[in-house]
Amino acid sequence: MVHPKILEVIEHDVCTACGACASACPAGAIVINKRAEVRDPDNLELYEQGAAPYVCEGCFTCGRVCPVIDGYYDDEFANVKSFFGAKSTIVGQDGGVTSHILKELLRKGEIDCVVGISRNNVWETELVLMTKPEDVDKTTGTKYTYDSVLEALKEPFEKYNRIAVVGVPCQAHGARLISENVNDKIVLIVGLLCMESFYHETMREKIVPEIMKLNVDDVVKMDFGKGKFWNYTKDGQEHSVKIAEVAPYARHPCHNCCDYTSVFADISVGSVGTPDGWNCVLIRTDEGQRYFDMVKDTLEIMENPAPPGLDLVKKLAKMKHDNNSGHYLEVCEKFSFDECGIR
Repeated sequence: MVHPKILEVIEHDVCTACGACASACPAGAIVINKRAEVRDPDNLELYEQGAAPYVCEGCFTCGRVCPVIDGYYDDEFANVKSFFGAKSTIVGQDGGVTSHILKELLRKGEIDCVVGISRNNVWETELVLMTKPEDVDKTTGTKYTYDSVLEALKEPFEKYNRIAVVGVPCQAHGARLISENVNDKIVLIVGLLCMESFYHETMREKIVPEIMKLNVDDVVKMDFGKGKFWNYTKDGQEHSVKIAEVAPYARHPCHNCCDYTSVFADISVGSVGTPDGWNCVLIRTDEGQRYFDMVKDTLEIMENPAPPGLDLVKKLAKMKHDNNSGHYLEVCEKFSFDECGIR
């Protein structure tokens, strides 16, 4: 049997664990832990363990939805229709815009559900299916630890017709590939700006206690800004270290990612290039514009954020490309296929 291309992505440790392959696999042959794992039909132990329906059938759907195989764009801003600042009354990471958009669209009945991530008090993440506006309240704030959002789409695909996805660049990319190649029920992709993310164990056992010198149970908010990684604690104190001190502990696939602004999203949201308490918003598609127009009147809008504005977003995107493109292209040279690359 010819094995799927994602096996090489896994072998070279560049699988982002976005979960696109797991949700798209018709045989249920892919599971996600820290990275994807494919149940191999040539491994007879699987049949002995009763897993016969859940092994690879060689349809190669997984390769069509893999962000690493699909590759990246050199210019992340070619599809940006507009850039502005926005904030809501929702208490979120900054302006609360992502939560506000999703909450309003659910309230208006414009989408059936949202797939996203919540966290508990010790920063463990959990995949959440939101079907009511109040469900969104469980997911506010940026987590910085990772979970495979798209893996959770399998059940919604069976029950709902208008699904929204919110996630970091690799997840937005995977959602777009699913929408284009497998299932058109994803109607809105909200992408987050992201330089890197971390495994929960690394954050809880290394970064917070050893580098930040804090108890993770006391941390109520994490943030990246002004060249530093910030932790805010229950006692109202702010703690920070230089990003360079924590960046080496990011997930290995993040060091090969060449997408900072979620170029494949309909709407991208971050906290860069706008004042504190505001989100930056990048509208990328006609659908993104249509959905944003439905909620625009319930947000405060800053049409022309003062400098550095979009220039800072572009600077950070270039920094990510400069740091990671060489690593990614080096891995591409090792693959037996040539679809990947930067275009």
